Amino acid sequence: MNNVERLERARHFFSMIPHGNALGFEVVAAEENAVIVRLPYREDLIGDRRTRQIHGGALVTLVDQTSGAAVICTLDEPEAVATLDLRVDHLRPAEAGRDVFARAECYRVARNIAFVKCRVYDDDASDPVATSMSSFMRASSTKGNMFAGK
Repeated sequence: MNNVERLERARHFFSMIPHGNALGFEVVAAEENAVIVRLPYREDLIGDRRTRQIHGGALVTLVDQTSGAAVICTLDEPEAVATLDLRVDHLRPAEAGRDVFARAECYRVARNIAFVKCRVYDDDASDPVATSMSSFMRASSTKGNMFAGK
C-alpha cells in the first residue's frame, strides 16, 4: 500500500467517527506506520475562557483517534480496532489561537494487539503539548468491521 492509499484509508476511518467529525479533525498525512491529524482551533473547543486554550478532552480524543488511525494504516488489510490502554502525559498547554497536530506512530503489531506512540504539538513538533503510549486490540474477524466491503 502506498501513502496515497494510506491517506485515503485514514480519511475513511475518521469519516466513520462522529465525535472526530464534530471536533473537526483533518487527516493531513499518512505514512507507512504513522498518521498526522490537525485539530483546528475553534472557540467552542476552548476549555478555559481565561487562557483560551483548547480543552484537554479534545486533545485526548485527538490522540486516541489518531493512534487508532495509525494502526489501521499499518495493517495490510483494514480491520476494526479498539483502545485497550491509553496513557496521555500533558506536558504544557497548547498555545491559544493555534491549531494542534497529532502524529501517531504504530511501532509494533502483534497477533492481537498493536502498540502506538503519539506526539501532540502546536508550532514545533520538538516541543510537544502532550505525548502518549497506547495499545489497541485487533479484531479477530471482519464481522462488524467498519471497513467490510471496502
